[in-house]
Amino acid sequence: MKDLLTWIGTLPPLLQVPIIVGLFLAAAAGIILLIEVAPRPGRKFTILRFAACVVIPGLAFLLLGSVWWAVGVAVVLGGLFFLLDYRSREGKGYIFALVGFLAPAFVLLLIGLVYPTFATLWNSLLSNRGAFIGFDNFVWVFSQPQNLVVIRNTIFWVLVVPVFSTAIGLAYAVFIDKSRGEKFFKVLVFMPMAISFVGASIIWRFVYDYRPADRDQIGVLNGLVTLFGGDPVNWLQQVPLNSFLLMVVLIWVQTGFAMVVLSAAIKGVPIEQVEAAQLDGTNAWQRFWNVTIPSIRPSLIVVLTTISIAALKVFDIVRTMGTAYPDTGIIANEMVTLLQKFEAGRSSAFAVILFLLVLPIVIFNARQIQKTREIR
Repeated sequence: MKDLLTWIGTLPPLLQVPIIVGLFLAAAAGIILLIEVAPRPGRKFTILRFAACVVIPGLAFLLLGSVWWAVGVAVVLGGLFFLLDYRSREGKGYIFALVGFLAPAFVLLLIGLVYPTFATLWNSLLSNRGAFIGFDNFVWVFSQPQNLVVIRNTIFWVLVVPVFSTAIGLAYAVFIDKSRGEKFFKVLVFMPMAISFVGASIIWRFVYDYRPADRDQIGVLNGLVTLFGGDPVNWLQQVPLNSFLLMVVLIWVQTGFAMVVLSAAIKGVPIEQVEAAQLDGTNAWQRFWNVTIPSIRPSLIVVLTTISIAALKVFDIVRTMGTAYPDTGIIANEMVTLLQKFEAGRSSAFAVILFLLVLPIVIFNARQIQKTREIR
């Protein structure tokens, strides 16, 4: 494995990318092939399974450089799946097979989710030197004016971004529904979703860019201002306007997501209900408010809660655009800043607060999904 990576490192950068991507795709294709082949009867599938029993240990030998490692991989994997297959035949040992196949997922959840959660809770009660100090970190969070600004900004992000993204996406979905060129219009709005938050932030930095009045303006906003005879404005230095200007970036990105989901929901509204409302003499607004909105309510909730969680966790936009500007901090950005200063306890306290803010949204979303299932 080391020799392979060393060899790839000697290649030109433009050649390294397709090789790494090709190796990844080959590994993914092999795993999918094994999943598809494993339960199927027949001679050719038996041959493929036998080949897998030879190829996988061989790859283990090449990657790990040890015959014993290869033998161990073959014995463990072969024995495990043989036992699971044997116990699950004719419905016997179903629980055993279920636990066996779900065990890796549970282990990953424990390692990647449960343990970090409890570790963060514990670290929030410790000082930077590891001494137990109780809730002093939380007292510090809520006693510093700058920290209150950070929490206030985070709440504003959650209130503003989901509402505007959903409203704009819904309006756009309604206006272009069944129109000529609908697919083209959807692509235009959905394109920002393909851009990373960092890339979107860089694009919008050019929109808000400021230069002194004696220099040429490359920012779109200041270009328009100076075109009509005004003086350029340093937009991202204007408090509290700068926070809302940063929110525009996330709204621009998430509107495409809202539009796609809500457009699909609108197309699922029964045409009989719309026609019945039209026969009752209702206008377009009344049909939209009394027929369309109730029919797409589950999708609206999913969109709102999803964007709300994204707004709570947003980090890239503020880190890329707002670090040097006053009063633009949010919780996720403050967590990283404190951690870089080796203040793990205070950073963990902010992480716990962020978790508590996300938790009600997740619970509400789960309950709505459960209600939808009960109705169905």
